[in-house]
Amino acid sequence: MATTTPTSQRSTSLKILSQPQVKSLLDEAQQKFAQEEGISFGAVNMHFKKPFEHSFTAPQRPHTTLLFGGLTFRHEHLLKGVFESLGYKTAVVPTPNVDAFQLGKEYGNNGQCNPTYFTVGNLVQYLQHLRDKQGMSVQEIIDSHVFLTAGACGPCRFGMYEAEYRLALRNAGFDGFRVMLFQQKGGLKQGDLEAGLKMNLDFFAGMVSAFNCGDILSEVANCIRAYETTPGATDKAASESLEFMYRVMQRKKPAELAGTSLGDLIKGKNAKAFDIAEQAVKFLDLLTSEDYIEPLRHVARKFDEVEVDRLQPKPIVKVTGEFWAQTTEGDGNFNMFRFLHSEGAEVITEPIATWLAYMLWQTKIKARDRHGLVEKADEVKWYELGKRAQLEVGYMKKRAIAKVADTIFRREYSRMVEALGHIAHEIVDMDEMERLGHGFYHTRSEGGEGHLEVSKNIYYSHKGLAHMVLSLKPFGCMPSTQSDGAQSAVVNRYKEMIFLPIETSGEGEINAHSRVQMALGEAKAKAKREFAEVLSSIPYGLDELKAYVDAHPEMKRPMYQFPRHNPRVVGTGANFALHVAERMQADGVKPKQVRDAAE
Repeated sequence: MATTTPTSQRSTSLKILSQPQVKSLLDEAQQKFAQEEGISFGAVNMHFKKPFEHSFTAPQRPHTTLLFGGLTFRHEHLLKGVFESLGYKTAVVPTPNVDAFQLGKEYGNNGQCNPTYFTVGNLVQYLQHLRDKQGMSVQEIIDSHVFLTAGACGPCRFGMYEAEYRLALRNAGFDGFRVMLFQQKGGLKQGDLEAGLKMNLDFFAGMVSAFNCGDILSEVANCIRAYETTPGATDKAASESLEFMYRVMQRKKPAELAGTSLGDLIKGKNAKAFDIAEQAVKFLDLLTSEDYIEPLRHVARKFDEVEVDRLQPKPIVKVTGEFWAQTTEGDGNFNMFRFLHSEGAEVITEPIATWLAYMLWQTKIKARDRHGLVEKADEVKWYELGKRAQLEVGYMKKRAIAKVADTIFRREYSRMVEALGHIAHEIVDMDEMERLGHGFYHTRSEGGEGHLEVSKNIYYSHKGLAHMVLSLKPFGCMPSTQSDGAQSAVVNRYKEMIFLPIETSGEGEINAHSRVQMALGEAKAKAKREFAEVLSSIPYGLDELKAYVDAHPEMKRPMYQFPRHNPRVVGTGANFALHVAERMQADGVKPKQVRDAAE
């Protein structure tokens, strides 16, 4: 039988080491390990220091080219015109391709998402082109170029874009190249010197106008392309219209109070009053001028020359998802818009305007959520009426500013939609998006587009605006992956909706197109059933409808307006058939079977 040592005896046999003795043993072990392995244990500075970044200052502006990219070629071309009108030298980095994706993987970190590899690799690819094809030295490229891109914080890799750009540029041999970052929160990161970019009203108004115009041109082109009778006619009109609007934006001169008699009078008396008055002049010019509206009417006439045949049962596909994947028009999302068009679908793209409206809504909603909350040190007693009134005024001011900004933004977007034939959709109501999505996805959860992916799926499906919703997101995109988890509950609630999430990567095009084809087949069948049901509900046959349209050529124009009365009828072809039948009845056209019976 084994003997057991009493607990008291065992405890007295333990040797308690002091802290100096422990440190001595660790030092001896460290020295022994260093001798055996041939390594050194020097002091390591654990504090991270951001690499030194050369600023882009005002004196450098005349000889520095501003590079930008990451949106559609339409948005980028219009932005180029805006920046040139403000006196900047600009160049657009081309739409990323698979070669750019491979460069991003080669020079960047492992485990990044699709947009990171494409956009980072695309910048490296462009700089290599300047070096290898145009003969510029690396130092010349670094000294004469600046890259402007977007950035953000939140639960995804988007917050690491700046670091990824710097790592890839250093690894590719362009260490020191300047990257300037727009933040979703916090504006533009700049030094204390006079910035090379003047972040004034002209800059922001021009940029937003370019975004809005690019959004509407894209949506109008997609709507018309689906029904064109001459293949390529829409692309031709869109290309000519884009170049026309680029010239318009390039030649637009900012409204100036300086140099006028009134401006000189105010400036001579009070410089601060002059600055306020000049901003007011610019703001009023933005609200009242038709510098972009009248040219867009000309663009509408250009598009109106394309002949369309709307009496076709085509499925409408709404594209949502992660911002970059749902926006780009290249290899980054498998050229998905063109693929959908080639498969016979009408595509509704997602405008950048939705994202801007979402950010304005966040400002308003955060003010509402924090209403009445104060720090402990600033706590106001019930009897301190003056302080309570001051807090209430501050809250109302925040809400009012957000409301005014949102109203003006939507008004300007609506003016452009109206000028361009009123084919494009208006910006969705963010309060309605909150109401639709909050039960499935908490609307205060930030990152990416938050709850909007869920809300837009319900909005476009349940309101009869699309037969199918396609969500495009990069592999491993955390915000979109979270929303996909909620989408299972949405699809279970709304049984009739067709929803397909697709993860994009640089190599999965065949698999993605195959999955889209399967879902699109269901959407096509849905559109055909709908079209057949409409034809069976009216007294005219399809041939009669087409004959009437042929006799009224204005109905073949893209800008021809017709109402959509029945919310259960989604397709353009089905709605147009109902409208043609109404016109025929109003004109007293008798159905063929009635004419045959009379004869």
